[in-house]
Amino acid sequence: MHMANKNARVLAVGTVVVKYGGNAMGEADGPEPLLEEIGALCRAGSRVVLVHGGGPEIDRALAERSIATRRVDGLRVTDAATLEVTEAVLCATLNKRLVRACLALGIPAVGVSGQDGAMLVARPCANGAELGYVGEIETADTLLLRTLLGAGYLPVVAPLAIAAGAAHAYNVNADLSAAALAAALRADAFVAVTNVARVYRDLGDPTSGIDRLSVAEAVEFAAGDACRSSMKPKLLAAASAVAGGAKAAYICSAAAGAIGAALAGAATMVAA
Repeated sequence: MHMANKNARVLAVGTVVVKYGGNAMGEADGPEPLLEEIGALCRAGSRVVLVHGGGPEIDRALAERSIATRRVDGLRVTDAATLEVTEAVLCATLNKRLVRACLALGIPAVGVSGQDGAMLVARPCANGAELGYVGEIETADTLLLRTLLGAGYLPVVAPLAIAAGAAHAYNVNADLSAAALAAALRADAFVAVTNVARVYRDLGDPTSGIDRLSVAEAVEFAAGDACRSSMKPKLLAAASAVAGGAKAAYICSAAAGAIGAALAGAATMVAA
């Protein structure tokens, strides 16, 4: 079994919710730098929740089954067949791949989804008739997460929600799912790990990175043309997490030491 360096000096930062984006996630079963850092954080005494995405792999799985992918305003239209594939990829393939990778690093990981224990309850999106089984998070119940964290486990959460009454699942935005959990946990840090180092005012100018935004500034920037479409949900999620009770949110890359670097300033920080 591969073991991470247990002697690495990592500062414990209380409760941390990490969103590992589908575009940033490695596909190999072997060790990933982000997971090694999460293991070090856990050993240092932090209570870490890992929420993962999986859009690219869902796209591939749908294509393999000849199920067309259609999006409206960046959201995947989710009919019954698409929901079945989405649930299989997120809750089984990707979730358990991450659990295996964590266990190989000596991290006591447990894979769950937002459906378990009615952790995430969703309602239809405002334009839900067109989007099918796409939901907006209505409530976040962290009892299951707190129980797992209290027992020393790392919860690895697949971002699917359940309908009120448990009639069916909902496909929900992974960034907003992680933000809802960070807010409900009143996390010390919500870290959105993606494939860029931070938010930029001008994507063509690497010197235009934004160091810090207030909640209002983050929402305003996300509404503008300078914020590219894939960054909008991350920035809105960061703002939502802080507005809901998290102390601070960070958007950063998946480079080695990303979480510690983000907390030290190598990220876009959203704070009250």
